[in-house]
Amino acid sequence: MAAPFATDAMLSFLATHSVPGVEFVRGRTYFRSLRLPSGAGTVAVTLPETGQTNHHTPPAGPRITARFRLDDPADLPVATAHCRRLLDLDADPHRIDATLAADPALAAAVRATPGVRVPGAVDGPEMLIRAMLGQQVSVAGAQTAAARLVVAADDRLPTPADDRVPTPDDDLTHLFPTARAIADLGPGLIAGPRRRAQAVCDVAAAMADGSLLVDAGRTTADLTTALIARPGIGPWTAGYVAMRLLGDPDVLLTGDLVLRNGAALLGLPATRAALTTRAKAWQPFRSYAGMHLWRTALAGRGRLDSGS
Repeated sequence: MAAPFATDAMLSFLATHSVPGVEFVRGRTYFRSLRLPSGAGTVAVTLPETGQTNHHTPPAGPRITARFRLDDPADLPVATAHCRRLLDLDADPHRIDATLAADPALAAAVRATPGVRVPGAVDGPEMLIRAMLGQQVSVAGAQTAAARLVVAADDRLPTPADDRVPTPDDDLTHLFPTARAIADLGPGLIAGPRRRAQAVCDVAAAMADGSLLVDAGRTTADLTTALIARPGIGPWTAGYVAMRLLGDPDVLLTGDLVLRNGAALLGLPATRAALTTRAKAWQPFRSYAGMHLWRTALAGRGRLDSGS
């Protein structure tokens, strides 16, 4: 992983969007349950201190440690790949920061938080369901809806043995539900408006039967077209999923009000059309620019209200 790495920004995002029982942040460590090909697992990923991630870091880059507990050790490569995608470890922060800082309106934000990454996703269906639950609600509201879904499906991790020394991992209690489990719950057990709950169930059923494929192997154009064609999924949700699941570096969610508020605070255009035009200068890293705009809005308003 190349330096710099914006540890505080990543941990703040993960903590704000965490689903109780499935994931949490404690100090500089992110804990997460994982659904893997051969069973379940957990991971504890410890990120470097912010002062250790500047441009003076040795060529090997700042150190990130990950401790896995897996039902089957054969799942280690897959679990590791999930974590790399989640933390956006393959990004080129020097090129990204240089491109964005060339715009005077973004230069101060980039200097204040160098090495911002775009948090990824460990599972396609989960990412889509969480994005749908986050439509038109605050981050806290999306978090609550996802937590209720986890409790309703009740897919629990094995209980630790009584004679084992307790660790923070033990606070991970559940796996995020499968698409099949969500579809089987029915809309009555999904928080939010009935229409959205039904859309979530329908999308979950489509993913479960294979008629809708949501994984990191698709292209942005292909995936967003397939998603927008389904009732209950709009451009914001499709773009958000593409940005986080596919790791598309060039998605700017101009339909997001909080993002546009952040743009306004930096003296950038705050309308969709004008911001889209101005953002051409940030290509091919508009996803990272969006992270700076969200962070600016958070700093300016004290909260971030833009979905899951």
